[in-house]
Amino acid sequence: MARLLGLNSHSIPIATLCMKVTSGVGFVQQFWSAMTYVALRVFAANAAQLAAVMMLASCAVGPDFAPPAAPEITRYTREPLASGDQRLVEGRDIPQEWWKLFKSPALNALIEQALQNNPSVQSALATLRAARQAVYAQQGKYFPLVQANFNPTRQQTSAALAPVPSSGASVFNLDTAQVMVSYTFDVWGLNRRTVESLEALADTQRFQVEAAYLTLTANVAVAAITEASLWGQIEATNRLIAANTKMLATLRQQLSAGYANRNEVAAQEAALAQAKATLPPLRKALAQQRDLLAALAGGYPSEGPGEVFRLASLHLPIDLPLSVPSQLIEQRPDVRAAEEQLHSASAQIGIATANMLPSFTINADAGFMNTALQALLAPQNEFFTLAGNATQTIFDAGTLYHQLKEARDTYQAAAWTYRGTVVAAVQNVADTLHALQNDADVLRAAMDFERAAKISYDLARQQLQSGNANILLLLTAQQGFLQANIQVVQARAARLADTVALYQALGGGWWNRLEPPVQKRLDVKTGESKPIRDERDGLGPLH
Repeated sequence: MARLLGLNSHSIPIATLCMKVTSGVGFVQQFWSAMTYVALRVFAANAAQLAAVMMLASCAVGPDFAPPAAPEITRYTREPLASGDQRLVEGRDIPQEWWKLFKSPALNALIEQALQNNPSVQSALATLRAARQAVYAQQGKYFPLVQANFNPTRQQTSAALAPVPSSGASVFNLDTAQVMVSYTFDVWGLNRRTVESLEALADTQRFQVEAAYLTLTANVAVAAITEASLWGQIEATNRLIAANTKMLATLRQQLSAGYANRNEVAAQEAALAQAKATLPPLRKALAQQRDLLAALAGGYPSEGPGEVFRLASLHLPIDLPLSVPSQLIEQRPDVRAAEEQLHSASAQIGIATANMLPSFTINADAGFMNTALQALLAPQNEFFTLAGNATQTIFDAGTLYHQLKEARDTYQAAAWTYRGTVVAAVQNVADTLHALQNDADVLRAAMDFERAAKISYDLARQQLQSGNANILLLLTAQQGFLQANIQVVQARAARLADTVALYQALGGGWWNRLEPPVQKRLDVKTGESKPIRDERDGLGPLH
């Protein structure tokens, strides 16, 4: 309660609040001190009855939530899997900054920038703060509602009626100052279940933050790998264009010397033009990828990242962690979020059940009333009312009953959603493992293709230069060599991207984070953002 009210553990003694009003104290202080004194007298006089009723508030109807059981499987695939020269290490934990395993300072810097500035993460954090404030607001209903009221009026009574004030005047002023206290006893746990549901929704949003965090880091890593792949494909194309240009010059010399015909030169010119035509789409994709990296880092395309990524600067992790399925459901943010949605739905059953049972409320109204403001706080002007209320719905045409049925069906829907999320999570890991298993074979085949295509291309070029080969043989060899180069680049990039996908599929190591993500507050007018430094607005630990 002290935290909710903003008080420390050394709160003000009750006796101090109830001290006798003296003439040296200002009117406002006298007024509120007197109001508090009267209210406390009313509640003190009925403390026994209040305690007896509060003893009833000890149960919470509805089911107590129990986390779903872990899937009864011990492996992700039917057959054992291998990942080539990468090793799967079962039970190894995932580091929180898993991207550092790629040993790329440029990637580390870009991800750090993205985590500081990306709007999606900050939006998820702000939504989480709002969800937690909703919990704190609902927890306030554990305590009585206290309101103060001052109502000055001027009245005139009809001559046909007896005058209201004791003075007999028909026209008079009436000043009323009072404190009103009301409290609804949580006999059936209605408020406790409501708080439980809101806490589960806040935890759902907490895991949404983790999902946004994980998605962002994985997207930045994959975007950097894609950029490196595009650079590799552009470089391979440029090498082939340079070789074709050199070969065209040779053919033109042979044409001038009478050793080649015009058809051969025209065919080589077409091959060179075709190779050059593949560059604009690659450059377009590269420019768009750079724009994506800038956006992920929270900037505009004109503020694009200074880092340039190459495949040679991204090292493939060798030892890969592999969590067992029973651990996976604790690590995946989407599974944990689905579990908390199920938890919230469970609490809603208790809320619907409690709404069908009687509610018990106590109200107290104490204060002073007088026709003269200066004598308002005199003891003889004191009044109070203490009332209890018990309410039970007798007939509502089945509304509360069907709301209970609705809550139970909503719980069933959340249970099936949770089950589907678990199945999808296990499938995600299995798909990634299958991809890693085949990536090594794809790269090995692509490299074999590249070696054979280069030999074929070199021989065809030599034979054409010596006049012992047809131009069609060279063109075929050129096309095969370009395709082989691009396939090797794409296979290297796929291995890196699928490794990122495995870290993402296993949850990304968020549970090893020591500090929560940096939170910022955005000034909409200026567009500037500043870190949240007030601990009361901060997030605190996420786990």
